[in-house]
Amino acid sequence: MAVEGVTGDLIKVVSLLGASVIAVPLFRRLGLGSVLGYFSAGLVIGPYGIGLFNNPESVLHVAEFGVVMFLFIIGLEMQPSRLWTLRREIFGLGVAQVCLCGVLLTGAGYIGGLPLPAAFIAGMGFVLSSTAVVMQMLNERGETSTPSGQQALSILLLEDLAIVPLLAIVALLAPSTADSTSGLVSFAIAVVSIAGLVLAGRYLLNPLFRLLAASHAREIMTAAALLVVLGSALMMQLGGLSMAMGAFLAGVLLSESSFRHQLEADIEPFRGILLGLFFLAVGMSLDLGVVSRQWLLICLAVCAFMAVKALGIFITAKVFKATTRAAITRVALFSQGGEFAFVLYAAALSVGIFDAQVNAVASATVIISMALTPLLVLLLDRFLPAASVSLEGVDIAEGLQGTALVIGFGRFGQVASQALLARGFSVSLIENNVEMITAAAEFGFKVFYGDGTRVEILHASGAEHAAAILVCVDDRTAADKIVHIAKSEFPHAKLFVRAYDRGHSMDLIRAGVDFQIRETFESAMVFGREVLLGLGVAELDAQEISDDVRRRDVERLDLQVASDIYAGSDLITGNAPKPAPLTKPKTVGKVTGAVPGLLADSEPG
Repeated sequence: MAVEGVTGDLIKVVSLLGASVIAVPLFRRLGLGSVLGYFSAGLVIGPYGIGLFNNPESVLHVAEFGVVMFLFIIGLEMQPSRLWTLRREIFGLGVAQVCLCGVLLTGAGYIGGLPLPAAFIAGMGFVLSSTAVVMQMLNERGETSTPSGQQALSILLLEDLAIVPLLAIVALLAPSTADSTSGLVSFAIAVVSIAGLVLAGRYLLNPLFRLLAASHAREIMTAAALLVVLGSALMMQLGGLSMAMGAFLAGVLLSESSFRHQLEADIEPFRGILLGLFFLAVGMSLDLGVVSRQWLLICLAVCAFMAVKALGIFITAKVFKATTRAAITRVALFSQGGEFAFVLYAAALSVGIFDAQVNAVASATVIISMALTPLLVLLLDRFLPAASVSLEGVDIAEGLQGTALVIGFGRFGQVASQALLARGFSVSLIENNVEMITAAAEFGFKVFYGDGTRVEILHASGAEHAAAILVCVDDRTAADKIVHIAKSEFPHAKLFVRAYDRGHSMDLIRAGVDFQIRETFESAMVFGREVLLGLGVAELDAQEISDDVRRRDVERLDLQVASDIYAGSDLITGNAPKPAPLTKPKTVGKVTGAVPGLLADSEPG
């Protein structure tokens, strides 16, 4: 009987892991994010799917520790110095967007028939955008480090911070009972709990970790990290507040500790597994019966909440002087609900602000909005006109007549142009990055704005008069397009091209360029030669070795152009062990059996 119980539990564990392993990579591959993968997997194996789990609340209760640890890690990343650097964006733009959208969404929920406390929680939950979805979209678009990306990150940080007071507000809005402690006493207990945690974090945690680190026991440090997280959560829960708030405050208190990175590394595996389990449990808890009966209401809620939140985001962006394009992009990224909504809704359900039907409708609304976000971004990229470039203070390429035309004035083009300019040749420089043009002007260069992949721009840049065209762009596709145009329109000009890698060099040689060079080849050759000299190799020997490496590289490249990328592999000097022959061959006069083209010397005969 005991074995049967263990087997049943093991089946559930295997099903949880199996559903995650299958669903999460699939949804990430589809561009919908891992969170939706977890939700869908939970939906399939839950009581409204194949029924492997009939009591998702028990799973959800354990999985809430994933949210606790998630907030602890967020707290670790909220160093006071970082918050101060982004203070204007976080506490200006972020607060404005959260407050305006919260007011609008609360009004929409109240108009929709919810009681005011439930409307407030439903609206504020939808305000908290999905950090996972937004950051993934920013990374895919290459905008994480741009000013707009930094503003988006600031908003997400504020929203992450907002979950903590919102969870406290849930406790305050909970319907009171006859034997409950008065509001004033509850507030006093909460304040005492927070103060106790702050004092403990300030005066006890760092000495504790220094003492444990001296023991050099890794497992004790991991246990201590879990003790801090769970102990802080317990203290807040005993004070009538949220476990997540306690974990967050503990993280902030340790954010500038010398043990911060060690703590994050110790907690991360538990956080990842338990947070995934939390999302699985949320998916299991989605009542498809309610959804099927209330499908019209859910569709209306999705449309209404996304539209109202989009309005609030757009107004906030314009008030903070964002361009219309930037405002629309922010709307597409942020107009969905996020994973923290489920934390807030679960808390509201547990204290009676939400009933089961409201929770199911609100959760389904958030899930659908998250699924729509990648589609909105795709539509945005497809139909939104390309951003106009401000050319104030920048001259457009027109009527140029240099002996050499340099296309692309990044680091490579800057160095490549020096020899020509030093010899006195007239050189025309074009670049399509306005910031690069402006920066180059400060160092005495006159660079014109122009896109070298357009034939009319090449004509305006004087390509028909140029004796040499230097393609120095760092984009392989753009370089290939310029080469194709130059070979057909300006065959008289010698074509010198920067190659991205060896395969690109092969393509350029086949295209008939006059000269190509891999962008890192020469620097790597010089680097290797200097290393030999630094290791005590004689200068003459180092130069001979360098010349031999270069000769073999040229020979190998010729073979590859005539065949494929694998040709000439025996010309590479590798470090993998080679099987020795069973019997040593006899030699007469000199050693036989040396591998041709390698630097290894033969044994003396």
